[in-house]
Amino acid sequence: MRTLISTAFVSLDGVVEAPGGEPGYRNSGWTFQDIEFDPAAYELKGREQGEATAMLLGRVSYEAFAPVWPTMTEEFPGYNAMPKYVVSRALKEEDLVTNWGEITILRSLDDVAALKETEGGPISIHGSANLNRNLSDAGLIDRYHLLVFPVLLGAGKRLFSDTDKDKQNLKLLESESYGNGIQKLVYDVLR
Repeated sequence: MRTLISTAFVSLDGVVEAPGGEPGYRNSGWTFQDIEFDPAAYELKGREQGEATAMLLGRVSYEAFAPVWPTMTEEFPGYNAMPKYVVSRALKEEDLVTNWGEITILRSLDDVAALKETEGGPISIHGSANLNRNLSDAGLIDRYHLLVFPVLLGAGKRLFSDTDKDKQNLKLLESESYGNGIQKLVYDVLR
């Protein structure tokens, strides 16, 4: 069984929307505005690229990443080379880019569950706030890699839904605090 890893930049109040500067969100780019850059805080991101064997995206994140990431050969060589899976009911095969390696469309959470049952290494979820919430609510996420930023954003897309569900315990695997206020938190989901 493959491990499904949710990886996210998240504000202290749980917002994941527009960390890199995407348009349309009033706090867009919050991960680098007024926060001193500390390369040690991003070590986890480099490690993820080396450990993951596939990438999982929702349609909206796919449409944002696909025109840009294939050209970022120095920044994302591992991600660019690995297979990608896009969860979407609306996306068509002809909508997929042709310069980003193997891309497969999954139509449902059941398809994601089936993918987890295949042979292979970890699958890393990038962006995709709605997909993250749905996967979490369905009990499909196995691990969280979180970089928690010292900001409160109020409104915005959240990593976790407000669905009324049973308590889910987590086991802390790693934690570290950095001088710029970012905290690394790595949790396994206990079942």
